[in-house]
Amino acid sequence: MTSSPLFLTSNPYSLLPPPPPHHHRRHSRFNPRCCTQNNTAKNARPNLASSLCNAADDFIDKHLQKALKPSIDPRFVLAGNYAPVKETPPTECTKVEGTLPACINGVYLRNGPNPLFPPRPGQGHHLNDGDGMLHALSIRHGRPIFCSRFVHTDKLVQELTAGRSLFPRVFAGFFGLAGMARGALAAARAALGVVDQSYASGLANTSVLFFGKKFMALGESGMPYAFVITQNGDICNVGRHDFGGKLKLGMTAHPKIDPFTGELFASRYAFAPPFLNFFRVDTHGEKHPDVPIQSMKRPVFVHDFAITGNYAIIPDSQIVVDPMEMILRKGSLIVCDSAKVPRLGVLPRYAIDDSEMLWFDVPGLNIVHTLNAWEEGDEELVLIAVNSEPVEYILEQNHLLKTCVEKIRLNLGSGSVSRKRLSSNLGLEFGVINPRYLTKKNRYAYMAIGAPFPKARGFAKLDFEKEKDGGECIVGSRIFGENCFGGEGCFVARSDEKEDDGYLVGFVHDESAGTSKLLVMDALSPTLEIVASVQLPARVPYGFHGLFVSQDMAFDQSL
Repeated sequence: MTSSPLFLTSNPYSLLPPPPPHHHRRHSRFNPRCCTQNNTAKNARPNLASSLCNAADDFIDKHLQKALKPSIDPRFVLAGNYAPVKETPPTECTKVEGTLPACINGVYLRNGPNPLFPPRPGQGHHLNDGDGMLHALSIRHGRPIFCSRFVHTDKLVQELTAGRSLFPRVFAGFFGLAGMARGALAAARAALGVVDQSYASGLANTSVLFFGKKFMALGESGMPYAFVITQNGDICNVGRHDFGGKLKLGMTAHPKIDPFTGELFASRYAFAPPFLNFFRVDTHGEKHPDVPIQSMKRPVFVHDFAITGNYAIIPDSQIVVDPMEMILRKGSLIVCDSAKVPRLGVLPRYAIDDSEMLWFDVPGLNIVHTLNAWEEGDEELVLIAVNSEPVEYILEQNHLLKTCVEKIRLNLGSGSVSRKRLSSNLGLEFGVINPRYLTKKNRYAYMAIGAPFPKARGFAKLDFEKEKDGGECIVGSRIFGENCFGGEGCFVARSDEKEDDGYLVGFVHDESAGTSKLLVMDALSPTLEIVASVQLPARVPYGFHGLFVSQDMAFDQSL
């Protein structure tokens, strides 16, 4: 089943429920009244400055926006199961097939883009520019409760109050003359006091973190946003989380928690020097000072990185930010520099500066996501990551057509690099491992099979040990079925006895029936046998990353 893109033709406030109960409201930094239709309408009365800015916004859309490329054309990127959905309050799932394993008691959460205000006619939209929406399935004693809620970012709350989109879309809004005009308009809105730009770049639409007994929605364009999972399975927003005021501009959507030390490691890239910062947060929630990576000489899209017991491995890819491309060649602000040689940087993870950082040139290696890394001996690091081939498809076609899982060895003594493919060209991405093996040598990974990405037509199980014999590393797989697609999976351990003793869980959508469900698959099975499925009461659009948190941790949260 397909559907037309959803343009703003009806009341947008119907997408949001009434504000949460008072005992949750008091923790929020936002005015909870802006979540109701009546108060929003009252607060959104335009003044002269906002009216003029809105008129200029409409003029740009109508007269300056050139023909839309497929990667930002709403007819493609907001069609079918990419179309926006409304929030779903906590709703019990009454149709469960099979038996939910005891270790699945807890909360499975997945984040993804879901624009509150879809683009107006003539306006472009990129998948990455949607507002963050959390989809949660809480399972307690085998009873599943489903809930979907928007992340109450600074951007979303301001736009909800105004009744329209106010901030330019980073991936779809900055092209040529129209992009320059939108940049000038954004500056004018801020100067006139129409908007508060301080934290409005954050969409919190990419992943989910559970650290220090806190849930956080993440997106590398801005700050983390904390939320609470209530006893009845609801998602209640808390507000920005800045680690006691020490986090100023935001952080990566893929921080790493060392399962052996409990520390969190993260990075943040920027469009002005220093172009990359690295930092850690200790087990007490104390953020340590940023380590500026001065050897990063230009703004680069650093979406993910890896850690070992002693090092961080940071990719420097061909995806760069180039304002001159937009100004002189009327292209995009974010481009692929095909002349650049990709690099991998190795930084001691407790460094106070980048003076000890080593860089390795790795031609043709463009990493969007890593799976794991570890140390072998005193001088060799092993990195398992996904290489995007060619990387420009990420930007121009809005999806990944061809990817390959690679094992990369970096020798700190000799400076040598060796690489080996671990998969054939199935188009594998969105990989997960048993999280207890992060920083430690591991054997198995579970990858989504692109259809193409971010849609996935199934899962594949990889055994890294098979590469020693020159054999195929894919040792198991499951295809979802005709017109059925999902995304990233999540590994839930059943025991500590074997690395792959557990279950793979993930949302799957049936495009013919228009329904979504949660699949629970046996990770030990070569066919990834389905042991249980939960029919969901609402459609779940294709999205990005998620996690599972066990029941004893998920309902022991701090604010």
